[in-house]
Amino acid sequence: MKSSVDNILPQQVRRSLIKFGADLSIARRKRRLTVAMMCERVGISRSTWQRMEKGDATVSLGAYVQALFVLGLGTPLTDLVDPGNDEHGLLLEIDHLPKRVTAPKVVQSDRKGASLHVHNHEDTK
Repeated sequence: MKSSVDNILPQQVRRSLIKFGADLSIARRKRRLTVAMMCERVGISRSTWQRMEKGDATVSLGAYVQALFVLGLGTPLTDLVDPGNDEHGLLLEIDHLPKRVTAPKVVQSDRKGASLHVHNHEDTK
C-alpha cells in the first residue's frame, strides 16, 4: 500500500529518489558491501535498506545520510541549503534591500540627559 507521501510527491521528485536509491545500491556493490553489512553499519533493518535502494520517500533522512557516510561519501547535506549557497534566496534578499540608506539619528536621551545614538555595525568595530 502506498503512503500519502507518494500521493503528493511530484513525478520529478519521485524519479530523483528512485535514481538516488539505485545509486546507493551501485555504491554499496562497488565497495563489495553486503546488504547485511550496510544494515549493521547504518543501524537499520534489511527491509528498510531494501526500501532505501528503491528510493522510498518514507525512509528517514537520517538513514539516508548515515548510509552516505558509511559509504564514504561524507556529509553532503552540510552545505546543501547553506544560506550563502542559496542563489534564489540571495536574489530575493536583494529585492528587499532598502532603496536608500540614511544616517543614524539621535533616538533618545538617557536619565542624565546624555544623548544616545543608534550605531551602525561599522561604528562599533
